[in-house]
Amino acid sequence: MGLTIAQKIIKNHMVDDGAGLPRLNSDGVPEVGEDVAIRIDQTLTQDATGTMAYLEFETMGIPRVRTELSVAYIDHNTLQSGFENADDHRFIQSMAAKYGLYFSRPGNGICHQVHLERFAVPGKTLIGSDSHTPTAGGIGMLAMGAGGLDVAVAMGGGAYHITMPKMYKVNLTGKLRPFVTAKDVSLEILRILSVKGGVGNIIEWGGAGVKTLSVPERATITNMGAELGATTSIFPADEATKEFLAAQGRGDAFKPLASDEDAIYDRIIDIDLASLEPMIACPHSPDNVVKVSEVAGTKVDQVCVGSCTNSSLLDMLKVAAMLRGKTINSTVSLSISPGSKQVLRMLSDMGALSDIIASGARILECSCGPCIGMGFSPNSGGVSLRTFNRNFEGRSGTKDANVYLVSPETAVASALMGFITNPLDLCEVETVYNESGTEKEKPNISLEDSLSSIVMPDRFTIDDSAVIPPLPEEEAADVEILRGPNIKEFPKGKPIEDSIEAELTLKVGDNITTDHIMPAGSKILPYRSNIPHLSQYCFEVCDATFPERAKAAGSSIIVGGSNYGQGSSREHAALVPLYLGVRAVVAKSFARIHVANLINAGIIPLTFENPDDYDRIFQGDTLVIDGILEGMDIGTVKLIDESKGIEIDLACDFTERQREILKSGGLLPYIAKLS
Repeated sequence: MGLTIAQKIIKNHMVDDGAGLPRLNSDGVPEVGEDVAIRIDQTLTQDATGTMAYLEFETMGIPRVRTELSVAYIDHNTLQSGFENADDHRFIQSMAAKYGLYFSRPGNGICHQVHLERFAVPGKTLIGSDSHTPTAGGIGMLAMGAGGLDVAVAMGGGAYHITMPKMYKVNLTGKLRPFVTAKDVSLEILRILSVKGGVGNIIEWGGAGVKTLSVPERATITNMGAELGATTSIFPADEATKEFLAAQGRGDAFKPLASDEDAIYDRIIDIDLASLEPMIACPHSPDNVVKVSEVAGTKVDQVCVGSCTNSSLLDMLKVAAMLRGKTINSTVSLSISPGSKQVLRMLSDMGALSDIIASGARILECSCGPCIGMGFSPNSGGVSLRTFNRNFEGRSGTKDANVYLVSPETAVASALMGFITNPLDLCEVETVYNESGTEKEKPNISLEDSLSSIVMPDRFTIDDSAVIPPLPEEEAADVEILRGPNIKEFPKGKPIEDSIEAELTLKVGDNITTDHIMPAGSKILPYRSNIPHLSQYCFEVCDATFPERAKAAGSSIIVGGSNYGQGSSREHAALVPLYLGVRAVVAKSFARIHVANLINAGIIPLTFENPDDYDRIFQGDTLVIDGILEGMDIGTVKLIDESKGIEIDLACDFTERQREILKSGGLLPYIAKLS
């Protein structure tokens, strides 16, 4: 039988790192559920997670990165209101110089947009310490988000381990109408599958409709695949890919990549692009999706265009064309964040930037900015429309804000009108009637022909002056690592003991995100290299008393619902609980990256064999988990709630490698034992 795109790449990158190869099917592909070690060609980090990843890499004692290419990006913590962020940037730059990484300077752009432009290669493997690393799947790369420690190991030449996923295919037919976009495709698949519907799966996009989508549009879709919980998402590498790489001056990086005609998928989902309408994700989850027409008329206070999801040159040219000759509504604040220096410069050279500025929009730096809560927070109780990928409660920096996710076209239409607006409603040329049959008031703004003038260039402006290449090895040896006072030692896990007795210090519900566990934002992000300081914000969104109570308890256990740890790849959501004494997390189910981060940190993740048992235990109970060492081998342990006098079966379905990592006290001591 034939292979999918992802199966081909995995098959070509499988390695035996000491644990032996997984069970293979007749096509030489790992069976679903098997532990697979993959050789990693490229890595990326960003500054919110990078400092910790490089501290971890440094402890390994490896003199130089061993990947084909590794890049350190500065794109998250660019708001320098104190010394902390600047110090971290200086530290990362010195690490890049000493250990052989490319360094993308502040202002050069968002890691995923820049990587797509300048470094991504079809058929290669990439992991990054950012959950939206699958953006590079838009160019045919097997790109996955991972915890910083996993990235550090890959930089040292180690394999990256995944549980072999199932293969889903989204079959696209037709062609998008004007003002209906790739973002609407992303929101539609979230509506179909939900934020946990992609867990354990790789999503391949195929069908005749793929040929109608440019690489930037494909990258929007693979970027949003992270919100499905999928291992990654991937498109074929075809003529559109070839044209994009040639326009970037990287035509030699192209190689065609497609699934076999007889490839087998575990599920196929059909989407007709021509029938789609503008979609919107309502507060406070990316899968709370409805048609824009269903919430049209809602007053809007703020609109933000940008992030790694929708900040390409194509997106920005559409925004400029729609704003040309118009002024945004007086009650709306509009921000524009180009995704890279390349995008910003080309907007300027093409005259489009002038159209954006003239409209009254505010131009922000080429960075993640508002998406990560780094500035431009909404007013209290405000409604903010964002072209971003996440609208978790409080992520914007305003706890009571209502954040919606939309396409750039819907964002601009709404900024012009002052309320949520279906952009198709601004293209009506005939008389329209409401349900009662009376004539409906026509909009006072028309966007009918605004996109017709957009022409994408045959060649992008190439200027890599803000990317500092690695130093020669002989020069790198003399580089001094520059550390600021905010950089503290990270916590170390302890080998798992046979029994844990601890208080249940926190019980939370379903779909707890890493933003709940370890919030972002301009007040907290500067302390990503200072775990002790960071710890006082742990679970602030859920229970501000948790850090103090966890410290007082000494050792504790957390209980969660389904899809615990969804969202960002930030390993701080494991390291900070470790620092606070959390020994185990028991949940109905876990998100892929977070469960790996817990194991890497030395915290044991366990799941209820019967999900209904979640309702039998309560915060404040004294819990005992007994027979852990034997239980890890047989796959089940007993939880005893001493406060209630009940026993509950917990599953601990770990691979042999994961068991050894936990028994060692985490990934770093496990690696040390092997060396």
